[in-house]
Amino acid sequence: MSHPKIVYYSRNENEYVLNCLEELRKSLEIKVFDHGQPVEPQVDGAEVIVDLGGGAPRPFIDTAKDARLYQVIATGLDHCEVQYILDKGIPLSYTPGFTSALGLSECVMMYILMLTRKVFHSIENFQEKNFYQPNGRTLKDMTLAIIGFGASGREVARRAKVFGMRIEAIDVRPLESDVSDDIRPDFYGTAEDMDDVIARCDFLSLHLHLTPETHHILDGRRLSLMRPDAHVINVARGALIDEEALGAALLDGTIAGAGIDVFATEPADPERPEYGLRQMIVTPHISGQTDETVRQRCAIVVENVRRLLAGEEILYTVDASMGLGKK
Repeated sequence: MSHPKIVYYSRNENEYVLNCLEELRKSLEIKVFDHGQPVEPQVDGAEVIVDLGGGAPRPFIDTAKDARLYQVIATGLDHCEVQYILDKGIPLSYTPGFTSALGLSECVMMYILMLTRKVFHSIENFQEKNFYQPNGRTLKDMTLAIIGFGASGREVARRAKVFGMRIEAIDVRPLESDVSDDIRPDFYGTAEDMDDVIARCDFLSLHLHLTPETHHILDGRRLSLMRPDAHVINVARGALIDEEALGAALLDGTIAGAGIDVFATEPADPERPEYGLRQMIVTPHISGQTDETVRQRCAIVVENVRRLLAGEEILYTVDASMGLGKK
């Protein structure tokens, strides 16, 4: 493989960012963008922009006038200037949901188990020498509602079915006739069925892209439909939920608990009162960030660079009809 100029852009420097860079450098020559230096000399002549998270601002994108590929390392593109990039005639690619599906699904099951076994309450009891309580709940015959039955939703279904959970899924697409039994939902519906599914579930897990149509798809009205012993899980995008309504529902006991890894504004305010509840699990947007996610996402970048140089079709391109991107 020849060596085009590849600029690696990230808004942050953390373990995940560095792990992706290390993985990419096994196959590619990468120049890391330095926020402390002028933009144009660093980006001028770059044939490939690798944007981790898709958060590069327009002034940065403006300097990428020689780019032949704008590769985002992310599944959600709500922070990305999708239309702005496309309007410049630059092919835009992303890393689809299957790249993080295993990590997301394992995190969902972690939340479910922690909530049903009342882990925080149990830790408190141990420290207070208060043994033999609380009493937990088994998952067998509980109903898990999965809103969005794409890659991560299916991996959640696969794992939850092993525990004996009933799976009810909602999606805009028809379910394939040949879907395997290990992920096949017990009920599969469309948006018209969502309220009914939400009203009867024990756990509600969101697996959707953030678009104008899905913003606050779980609002105060839908939270009020839930049973008082039901729980909400979100490892997708924070603004899928009306966070004020969720906080109120947790504090007044409308729902029993929640496991939340994503927030409308990040970093989130850790002082919000609902985040201190023992039935509320909050993590700092790490559910999809695993060694396997890094390998799969970086493999797409490497393959797309190879395809670019070989004149082949780029994988996982984004177009305006998908409705993705920063609004």
